[in-house]
Amino acid sequence: MNIWDKLEKPFLILAPMEGVTDILFRQVIARAGRPDLFFTEFTNVSSYASEKGRWNALERLQIASTDAPIIAQIWGKNPEHFAECAGALEELGFAGVDLNFGCPDKNVNKTGGGAAMIKTPELAVECYRNAKAHTNLPVSIKTRLGWSQPDEYKTWLVTLLNEHPVALTVHLRTKKEMSKVPAHYELIPDIIRLRDQLSSATRLIINGDIKNRAHALELYEKYPEIDGFMIGRGVFQNPYCFTEHIGTKDELIELLKLHLNLYEEHRSSFSYEPLKHFFKIYINNFAGASEIRAKLMETHSTEEAWKVLQDAGL
Repeated sequence: MNIWDKLEKPFLILAPMEGVTDILFRQVIARAGRPDLFFTEFTNVSSYASEKGRWNALERLQIASTDAPIIAQIWGKNPEHFAECAGALEELGFAGVDLNFGCPDKNVNKTGGGAAMIKTPELAVECYRNAKAHTNLPVSIKTRLGWSQPDEYKTWLVTLLNEHPVALTVHLRTKKEMSKVPAHYELIPDIIRLRDQLSSATRLIINGDIKNRAHALELYEKYPEIDGFMIGRGVFQNPYCFTEHIGTKDELIELLKLHLNLYEEHRSSFSYEPLKHFFKIYINNFAGASEIRAKLMETHSTEEAWKVLQDAGL
């Protein structure tokens, strides 16, 4: 039985986010209240396939003891590299492989990967088939409605569902829309219909503007045919979003301290500057928070960050 068969509806997933869902932050979320399934940041299959880039790829594929079950998300445009990378993931401890056909980042798209796969459906299918043929792990896909027009889902999702992936996550926006417009929830019934007609065994996951567990359950009540929900930016509003709990000031500060401690344990693998992106998650919505956060943003090491917290009586 693969991991997707074990998940009871409606299951919740932490969305893969570049520079966010690394081994450090996943452990923080596991402490706050873990989702049913973790995804990694996406890893470039061509980096993994090269001698020069493999070390960096393996760094991104590190797993913590609190991660399991976890899916490795990979991206690229070379079918042979998809095969090579997918073939190595089972031995690394992953429960599945997810192909990123939806990332809107312009640098990723410029190389032909991520959401650019929507414009090359035949290549996308070849990459999927190569990955599936070279691993015993279940292979899923995460994508968007289309490249520029929402109604592109009528052909694009048909192409993917005809391959019968074990699971399909649909971010309810196009690449062009990024996150600038509300997710197209009005299209959910049509997407369910396509899944039921073309690949009824495929687990269908919805992504886009889902705030927390309560919001996911509301959507599930309206659309019980959906299997799961993926939360992305909602985790920035409340790292306890996979539970029914709203973190208190003290609890959020403790999560920040955990994050700092985890960084120190993995210092050789991470630079300090990206850590600052997380400060707004923990230092927010209390008297003096903006001033403390501003001081933290001026730090250059965890030693300096600890001093800021100490000086603030935290």
